Amino acid sequence: MGSDTGVEKVYDVIVVGCGGIGSAALYWLSKRNIKVLGLEQFCLGHDNGGSQDHSRIIRLMYHEEKYIRLAKPAYQAWEEVEKDAGLQLVYKTGGLVFSHLNTPEEKICQLYMKSMDKEKIPYEKLDGTGIKNRFPQFNTGSDIIGLFQPDSGIVDAALANSVHVQLAQGNGAEVVQNVAVTRIIKDQNGILKVHTTKQVFLARKIVVAAGAWLNEVLGSIGVHIPVTVTQEQVTYYATPHVKDFTKERFPVWLYQTPTCDIYGLPSHVNSYSKIGIDAGGPAVTASTRSYTPDPKREAACEDILKQLIPKALGPIAYTKTCLYTMPPDRNFVIDDLSSKGWPEVIVCCGAGHAFKFACILGKILSELALDGKTSLPIEEFTIERDAITDPNYKPSFYMGQAQVAKVDCP
Repeated sequence: MGSDTGVEKVYDVIVVGCGGIGSAALYWLSKRNIKVLGLEQFCLGHDNGGSQDHSRIIRLMYHEEKYIRLAKPAYQAWEEVEKDAGLQLVYKTGGLVFSHLNTPEEKICQLYMKSMDKEKIPYEKLDGTGIKNRFPQFNTGSDIIGLFQPDSGIVDAALANSVHVQLAQGNGAEVVQNVAVTRIIKDQNGILKVHTTKQVFLARKIVVAAGAWLNEVLGSIGVHIPVTVTQEQVTYYATPHVKDFTKERFPVWLYQTPTCDIYGLPSHVNSYSKIGIDAGGPAVTASTRSYTPDPKREAACEDILKQLIPKALGPIAYTKTCLYTMPPDRNFVIDDLSSKGWPEVIVCCGAGHAFKFACILGKILSELALDGKTSLPIEEFTIERDAITDPNYKPSFYMGQAQVAKVDCP
């Protein structure tokens, strides 16, 4: 344990988990001239959780205003980090959301329009022909309705994580890797003792951004958040039509079907097209998950590309697995644990769609830890909402509709 003039070192804040959200919290905390420590149970940049890959979608298009209200400052937060690092993290490619006319999924597109109208987000409404004219890679017919928003794009996830940590360390933050938190105890003076597999660290506040290991960390203080962990995957195709799927020529996209959402991204870092099924994987735990791709979902993705974007196909370069950690309503949890008797502990769960918000969520967590409040709208992400407190709440993981996503996509 570190020491100051022979006295045990007490950190102002310890961040548990240095993935997308945790590394961002570490960065923003480090800018406040405090003693901050990041604890990561694996090595930095590991791919055991849900934060690592070349690219993640960022967008202002959402079916609910509460996310658009966070997406706006998220872009600004990423810009600040880019300025600090001198590196580009966000690339605006434009983005499409589309579904079939006269289906329940068309109503989700209408929710997107309603939310964007309320938040004054500009967009274009396109039919299938309009999509094909704008992006000839798509084979969309007259039965398609779509929305295009020019600010959508990708965030370089792996680079963002490392930049957050490196900038934080430059500001004086400390990071310890390969150390798992085993329990948290509060002493008579209100100091938190964070027991780990290596040693005990002391802190005044703790930020928990532990993803699929959330309840393993919180369990020692008697707190449990009902989350479902699923094993998801994305597949990269070695398309021979490389130039058609660059960031300059191809958008990020989201296709809504009766059973699931399919999404795709242009190439970034490598030369492959990328596709995945949102929340289509089996329930697992962090310890029981495998890293083995599911051939059924690979086949479903191939069928979608054959139908809609045939030039994106090629040999499978690889399929990468990751974990989603989702509350029953698939909304974020951003709150302190005052209601549980632990106001010194702040927790964040990203619900399997948070990387685009990672930077602003880190800033919010830093404000909650140091100021006890934030000016950003997080009221709806309280730990005291029905989805968290009601054991009979029916899970809904398919964003925009009250159903659980399935693998058997058309």
